[in-house]
Amino acid sequence: VQLQASGGGLVQPGGSLRLSCAASGFTSRDYVMGWFREAPGKEREGVSCISRLDGSIYYVGYVKGRFTISTDNAKNTMYLQMNDLKPGDTATYYCAAVSGHTNPKIGCGADMDYWGKGTQVTVSS
Repeated sequence: VQLQASGGGLVQPGGSLRLSCAASGFTSRDYVMGWFREAPGKEREGVSCISRLDGSIYYVGYVKGRFTISTDNAKNTMYLQMNDLKPGDTATYYCAAVSGHTNPKIGCGADMDYWGKGTQVTVSS
């Protein structure tokens, strides 16, 4: 399994970015994919996860209404649309996946099996 994240960059507060994560190697849909972020001096945290089996979604509270996770099955790609970005969203963002899970909230809190390389998101004026 390989995960390749892209789409980070520098954006002003209130701006938007879309992250992409291309996935390959999965042979079934009983897994959860998600986006995690790690800010300097802070622990890595789950931002949003999606069940590949039924499309159910989990968001951590402080991104609800601002971030949208989605997938394109034809492209085997997961996205994170981030709107109304705030300086506190500055972090390295990672995509990850865990097998054997179908509940996105539980999957987001599990030990992930696969990680992509991080992509930096900086929100600054």
